[in-house]
Amino acid sequence: MDGLHSFENDKSSFWKKNSKAVPGRPSPKKEVQRISRTKTVGPASYHEFQASISDAWAVEDDDFCLTSGVDSTKISKKVSQSAALNVLNVHRTFEAPVHHCENVNLSVQEKNVTHVKNKFPGRPRPLPSSTNTLDKNTESKLERFETLLANTPTIDELAQLSWSGVPQKVRPIIWRLLAGYLPINQERRQTILERKRQDYWNLVQQYYDTERDEASQDTYHQIHIDVPRMNPSVALFQQETVQKMFERILFIWAIRHPASGYVQGINDLVTPFFVVFLQEFIPNNEPFETFSLNTLHQDKLDIIEADSFWCLSKFLDAIQDNYVFAQLGIQQKVNQLKELIQRVDNNLHCHLMQHNIDYLQFSFRWLNNLLTRELPLRCTIRLWDTYLAEGDSFASFQLYVCAAFLLYWRDMLLLETDFQGLMLLLQNLPTQDWRSSNIDMVVAEAYRLKVMFADAPNHLQNNRNPR
Repeated sequence: MDGLHSFENDKSSFWKKNSKAVPGRPSPKKEVQRISRTKTVGPASYHEFQASISDAWAVEDDDFCLTSGVDSTKISKKVSQSAALNVLNVHRTFEAPVHHCENVNLSVQEKNVTHVKNKFPGRPRPLPSSTNTLDKNTESKLERFETLLANTPTIDELAQLSWSGVPQKVRPIIWRLLAGYLPINQERRQTILERKRQDYWNLVQQYYDTERDEASQDTYHQIHIDVPRMNPSVALFQQETVQKMFERILFIWAIRHPASGYVQGINDLVTPFFVVFLQEFIPNNEPFETFSLNTLHQDKLDIIEADSFWCLSKFLDAIQDNYVFAQLGIQQKVNQLKELIQRVDNNLHCHLMQHNIDYLQFSFRWLNNLLTRELPLRCTIRLWDTYLAEGDSFASFQLYVCAAFLLYWRDMLLLETDFQGLMLLLQNLPTQDWRSSNIDMVVAEAYRLKVMFADAPNHLQNNRNPR
């Protein structure tokens, strides 16, 4: 645990360059033990919890040195500003927190407040809407997408319209365009698609369907173990045809990216692309969860697999440092998330610190899997509408999404009074009933945080000293 302690004590600023050593990624125990029901505090409590989680990463302890700080974040204003404003205007006015953790005592009213009724600074409010209104808005937005696609749109135009969500009917083509896989020029699209799809199958023939060396065999073995464990409650992903498709996609990606190779968690990032391109061929809007791929012709299956591979590759290019040696990108973002929450909501930050919660213990998975394990798949797909609209800057935007996601559960977290209760909540957040409207609020809040802090890094600087 020395690595975790030194990581927590790293006081490097979110916005200042530094050259301090930062420890490598965590290496949870493989054995699964039962968590004690008794109240636990102190560093030993994390050992107990760590041994109980079933989705630990099979990694080694690695040391690395942070040689440069975080580049200044650029705001994609043309893409996201107008899309976020309609949601942002219903937020509460932000109130600056007091930035010190000594003897933080929450009031009785704050401890006993209900999650539904209370409003906190920086929390987006739900937008009142009826089912009819939502249907009309969806229809109107679909018409705008179809009008845009009928002409020759720019990527900025597509991104601005997509930032707040894409209708399912046009999502496959919009995602291909935003990922840079499909060219804007309509005359070139079919030729490009046919060539890229054939390129993928050539790679499969060259690397997957041949005898593998020892390193490649180890990669395949790990993928073969991980794929069946994806989304165990969804019948679609338990089909042998689907699992073979995922194995090929992940293996070819790993071969083409030797700097990182296959890392556990990347398998989850295939699922949104796979489902979106599958829905293109599902008749009558049948639910994808129970759809049988045996009803589809092989040509369609080949298209789904090849397009999922290329779009995944384009998507991961922006976060490649998340998966290279020691997962440097995630280590940096964990530190950034900690400082950001301290600035935005010091009471919540101190509550986590006083109960020995290290941000690495919960946010590593959020950042490694882009929240795919925390959200229903339908919500992940909606979130990725915004990620793809952000383009290459989504890597920095995701940090603010994680911050907004944590703030969303502020009430419930403050009601937990021990380490075990906090960790169990953070690892099993009740999002099973979430809809697109919940994601709308989270991304709007993330945009607000990004504008306040990435574009104004000295904001609240004077409030950091105890009064």
